Amino acid sequence: MALQATTMAVLVVVFFFTHISMARGDIGTATAYGPPYLPTLCNGNRVDQFPPGNLFVAVNEGLWDNGAACGRRYRLRCLSGRNHPCKTDIIEVQVVNFCPKSPCPSSFLMSKEAFAAISRLPNARLNVEYIEYVIFSLLQHRD
Repeated sequence: MALQATTMAVLVVVFFFTHISMARGDIGTATAYGPPYLPTLCNGNRVDQFPPGNLFVAVNEGLWDNGAACGRRYRLRCLSGRNHPCKTDIIEVQVVNFCPKSPCPSSFLMSKEAFAAISRLPNARLNVEYIEYVIFSLLQHRD
């Protein structure tokens, strides 16, 4: 009985955190980049480093955090850009690389698939809102 109550409380908390508004996110910019995506500074030539749907990004120096950004997940939402490029979707992306261009043209260099998920225009420069997406692990008590 107590386990069911705990499970229900956990589900409520998870629901709350997965549906919370991005109103407290940071603001940055995003552009698209295309293949070749390998090698990356996070996992070299490993093909299995890319998340499903190829929703991944390379990040600029400010987000790179000396490589600690590898594997981080962000929720991104397009805010604005020239010629109204934004779609209304919020997507989750994973960091797989440091920006390969110097200077980096944006906060996030997005895979073509990730960029197409939030922008109608493939060559736009977007203003985006982002927040790190952390999945909370819950420990189970074993009697």
